[in-house]
Amino acid sequence: MDSQNNPIAIPSMPDYKGRILAYSATAAIIVTGLSQGIFAGWMAWLLAGALIWPHVAHYLTRRTFLRLSPRIRQKMQLADCAIGGSFVGLIGLVAVPGIAVILMLMFSCLIVGGIRQWLWGVLLLIIAIPVGCSINGPSASLESPLVLSIVSILATGLYICVTAFYAHQQARALMLAKTQIQNQREQSIALSHKLSKYLSPQVWQSIFTGERDVRLETQRKKLVIFFSDIKGFTELSEEMEPEALTELLNHYFNEMSEVAHRYGGTIDKFVGDSIMIFFGDPTSRGQREDASACVSMAIDMRKHMKIMRQQWRSQGIKTPLEIRMGISTGYTTVGNFGAENRMDYTIIGKEVNLASRLESLAKPGEILISYETFSLIKDRIMCRDKGEITVKGFGRPVPIYEVVDFRRDLGPNRSFLEHEHSGFSMYLDSEKVTDKEREAILSALEDAADRLRREDA
Repeated sequence: MDSQNNPIAIPSMPDYKGRILAYSATAAIIVTGLSQGIFAGWMAWLLAGALIWPHVAHYLTRRTFLRLSPRIRQKMQLADCAIGGSFVGLIGLVAVPGIAVILMLMFSCLIVGGIRQWLWGVLLLIIAIPVGCSINGPSASLESPLVLSIVSILATGLYICVTAFYAHQQARALMLAKTQIQNQREQSIALSHKLSKYLSPQVWQSIFTGERDVRLETQRKKLVIFFSDIKGFTELSEEMEPEALTELLNHYFNEMSEVAHRYGGTIDKFVGDSIMIFFGDPTSRGQREDASACVSMAIDMRKHMKIMRQQWRSQGIKTPLEIRMGISTGYTTVGNFGAENRMDYTIIGKEVNLASRLESLAKPGEILISYETFSLIKDRIMCRDKGEITVKGFGRPVPIYEVVDFRRDLGPNRSFLEHEHSGFSMYLDSEKVTDKEREAILSALEDAADRLRREDA
């Protein structure tokens, strides 16, 4: 049977059996003491008490109101300390039997409750021993006969050995349980990482940290919605083999997902060659920052697409693939949709339809945004008025804008340059170039310029 799927039983000696063993050991000491004439005859009653008390204690803790008392196990152990201390005093402080009983009590206290229980046990012994001694007085000789000493030592040793055996078994079982829990934890982590591939990191994080319940629920929230697809992908799919096309598409999705994650976007879904992303849930940095992050992501994707197009061209893909994008901002319904046994975390609403419509109207390499998005990012990003469009669900025409670029990157001080012609393609972002790379780039550009000049001559 697989131990990974079955809990490990952790053995421990029941208090009932432990108490019977301890009091039986004490009974053996009493019998030996009576037979040796060391203990007074009336102490035969202590023998009866030693044999009866474990059963009485078991009944009290299991059948009466005491079973509801908190820490009843520790309290009954302290009662044993009081009884044992009184017994040591009643036998007149005879050394070996008294020490034997005290050892059993102290060992039990440490097993049951640790140092704190042991300290309470010592305190009760200090109180109970003088009380017991005051009733019968101290023995004339504190030394005990050899037989009584041997019986006391053997009885105590047996009790300690049996209790230690159970403690060892319990410790061993705990170690096995710890190993099992660690293995299950590692399996759970591995499984959660696998499942995270099917969810956006933000959604996965909110679920596994307990911030969000996995149940059918939605809420109205103002989000920034992004749609994109690849212009020319349909024509390319007719030219390429399915395996090569799949590899290209997965490469594209992987690169664009990295960009989206960098800006904090929640990837909703991939449909064909289209990507749907939204900002503002499950985490939000404020409407203005969410809109700025979304448009910044779109600009970065457009630039990154130029690099990917160069890579594809080097692999023999000559079809010029371009990305087109649409962004809108507004209230949507976001949350878990579907059935109790199959949910999809997504958004619905007219703003989603608007973003999709803007994406379909965009030209290759173009980013179209709604007026509300424009109003949130216009101080950072240059946009161009593209007029108005009519969209189903909106009572009046919707003003739209084309994203040009970051205002800081416009003019002679811009950090990037790009040129693309037949047989030549270049994209340079000087802010991302390190000093080490700068020399290599300059050398490559000088070599290219020298070759063009020689061929022109």
